[in-house]
Amino acid sequence: MSFVSVDHLQKSYAGTAVFSDINCDIKKGEFVTLLGPSGCGKSTLLRCIAGLTAVDGGKILLDGQDIVPLSPQKRGIGMVFQSYALFPNMTVEQNIAFGLRMQKVNADDSRTRIAEVLKLVELNDFAARYPHQLSGGQCQRVALARSLVTRPRLLLLDEPLSALDARIRKHLREQIRQIQRELGLTTIFVTHDQEEALTMSDRIFLMNQGRIVQSGDAETLYTAPIDVFAAGFIGNYNLLDADSASRLLQRPINSRLAIRPEAIELSLTGDLDGEVRSHSLLGNVIRYRIEARGVELVVDVLNRSAADLHPNGQRVALAIDPSALCEVA
Repeated sequence: MSFVSVDHLQKSYAGTAVFSDINCDIKKGEFVTLLGPSGCGKSTLLRCIAGLTAVDGGKILLDGQDIVPLSPQKRGIGMVFQSYALFPNMTVEQNIAFGLRMQKVNADDSRTRIAEVLKLVELNDFAARYPHQLSGGQCQRVALARSLVTRPRLLLLDEPLSALDARIRKHLREQIRQIQRELGLTTIFVTHDQEEALTMSDRIFLMNQGRIVQSGDAETLYTAPIDVFAAGFIGNYNLLDADSASRLLQRPINSRLAIRPEAIELSLTGDLDGEVRSHSLLGNVIRYRIEARGVELVVDVLNRSAADLHPNGQRVALAIDPSALCEVA
């Protein structure tokens, strides 16, 4: 049975529909990511679930209860935003305790629960500090602790990592996932970052223009995109029209074709001849742009050594894994 069920949800602003028929189900303890470009409706959907934005129609069931009529305070939901929204005049401990005061939790229980979450987010030594004395990553952990301490039935995370630098963001997403698994906490995470979605999620709901266009685990969304939008948003697929695909593969292709860049191998000899147009170093990967039979392809190759680099203008041979060819609508 679904723990969270969104049933025919509708929301419009000034007569313009943000979404008109959203349906999805989430299991208890599942980590689900709403992924999509800016303006696709993912944050609005999250705010509707939290009760911060009114809906125009439909139901939101949480553990079998329709929470649409309930105020945000009565939904048993914790939410963490991109902005930390910490009280500047309160210490870390006081910020975390704020929600417990609203719930009228007694002092002894409060101290125990605050100590538990401080340990969980690794901020034991920072309890007496104020927000201005913390880094961005530490502030976001305080915001997370403040939501966790109230023991919510459901945790909502609205792009909480987007303002942080890459190194802190990577560490914090690993920490969030570890805490979520440890607590078995049902979580909905909003991001437009495909890497975050692929590495953190049990399931991904890919959204575009107010619709969930595809849902599934990370491997399914990456290896089997349902349409051109999904292929273009997840990974760096080569998207070829039917004519280009037919010319490249030298056989009739009647639909658009998506080819993953890492599924194309480079060598100096082979049947499919191409020329290196450009290359970019992406750390452990070298991304080439190669023209073959009048079609430009993106090819990703592991950066094993500088001696393996193919310079611009070099003729190379390509081999395409047939299992990596994906027809898309």
